[in-house]
Amino acid sequence: MSAQIVTVKYNENNVPYISLGAHEIRLESEQPTEAVLEKARVELREQPEITGPAIAELREMLKGEKTLHVPTDDEFLKMYLRPCKYYPKSAFDRIKTFFKLKQKHPELYEDLYPNSVIHVYEQELVKLVPTRDRNGSRILVIQCGKKWKPSKCSLNDLFRAIQVAIAASMLEPTTQICGGCVILDFDGLSLSHIMQFTPSFAALVLTWVQDSLSLRLKSVHIVNNSYLFNMLFAIFKPFIREKLRKRIHFHGRDMSSLHRHFDVECLPSMYGGKVDIPDGTGVALGDLFRLYSKEFEMANSFGYDSPARNSL
Repeated sequence: MSAQIVTVKYNENNVPYISLGAHEIRLESEQPTEAVLEKARVELREQPEITGPAIAELREMLKGEKTLHVPTDDEFLKMYLRPCKYYPKSAFDRIKTFFKLKQKHPELYEDLYPNSVIHVYEQELVKLVPTRDRNGSRILVIQCGKKWKPSKCSLNDLFRAIQVAIAASMLEPTTQICGGCVILDFDGLSLSHIMQFTPSFAALVLTWVQDSLSLRLKSVHIVNNSYLFNMLFAIFKPFIREKLRKRIHFHGRDMSSLHRHFDVECLPSMYGGKVDIPDGTGVALGDLFRLYSKEFEMANSFGYDSPARNSL
């Protein structure tokens, strides 16, 4: 598929978006629909008699973490409470784990701005699907095979670009409630790709996913995986806990298997769906994220006091 000129536009409310035919990609900052709010009430216990005390308790816990500096407004705390179904201790542990990872691995977490990973988006390695799945979840596609040239994009930068996309999605209240699904495309995976991964990197990524991510990760779908993929998966497998293992689905090249989880109306055409996401969209996606630089600057200012870093 040849690259097309895809650019960021602005709607009548001056909200930036990317037009893809009948669809558009934008960060949906508006309040969720009543159906989504009902999902929050049923699935996440988002009810006034629970949310108020949970927010207050988490705020008090954070006050006790003297060297950690994060916002304590309701919106920030809800972003972590929602995937924990409003259990304050679980949200508190998740926040601490994330910022300790940031403290210990600055090469992966610090100065995490769209500008720093724009080359990853230009290479079409990370794509946000404009449509949501049948449950309202965001869909993120990550190209981990022939499109990925490690000489042009390091594994660290690929991981950082994924974090940028997820951080941007978490600005959306609907995504906070409905979560996200990830499609990992391993078409063209080679030994040179596998050699980029180490057990320590796999352990770190899975700590991030399982213990610190503020996104409700609903499912992970592995597509176009060949026998070589088994070598890569063997590096990650020891660190995958049962809860995540149940959410990982392997499809190979059988797109009908993928269609059992996603309606074709919400899938990209390269997976037998009806959504056209041409090459060139990645550049526009990076440009879209750059328009939210102030939000990323604010997020990058949060964390533990720097002297504490030396004690880890």
